[in-house]
Amino acid sequence: MKPPQLVLLAALLVAPALAAYAPGGTAYTKRISTALLAEPAPLAQQVTRLGHARKLTVVEVRGVWVRVSDGKNTGWVFAGDLAPQEPENATPTGKAVDASETSAMAAARPLAPEAINYADRRGLGKARHDLEWLVENSKAITDEDVQTYKQAQKKGEFQ
Repeated sequence: MKPPQLVLLAALLVAPALAAYAPGGTAYTKRISTALLAEPAPLAQQVTRLGHARKLTVVEVRGVWVRVSDGKNTGWVFAGDLAPQEPENATPTGKAVDASETSAMAAARPLAPEAINYADRRGLGKARHDLEWLVENSKAITDEDVQTYKQAQKKGEFQ
C-alpha cells in the first residue's frame, strides 16, 4: 500500500490548472509531451503528440477540454496540460532553468548540481532530502495507478 502522502501528491500533480480559453485565442502546451486527442475524452484516440511550449490556436472549449489547432493538426487537449501564456525561457528542448531566478522548490526539482547548490546556499537542504525521498518513493506509482485514481476520484480529465 502506498503512503497517503504519495496519493495526495499524485492528486495535486494531476489537478487541472484551469484557465479561461476562448475560441480564436492562444494556448501553449506546458508539458514536455502533450497528447492531442481525436475526442474530448481521456481514453480517446491520439492524433499526435505536441512538444513543450507549442503555440496553439483555441478552436472550441468544452468543460475541461480545449479543442486546438497547431496549423496542421486539430484535436482536443485537457485544459490542465495548457497554459494561457508562453512558458518562460521556452526552448525547443524544454524550459531552461536559472536557479538564481527561481524558487527553492523549482530549483530543487530537477536535482541538477546547480539546483542542489542553490538549495544548500539558501539553507534548504532538508527540502532537497524531502524531494529526493518523494522522487524515490514515487517510482512505485505507475501511470495506470494515476489514471485509476483520477477516474475513481473524478479528477483531471475525468471530471
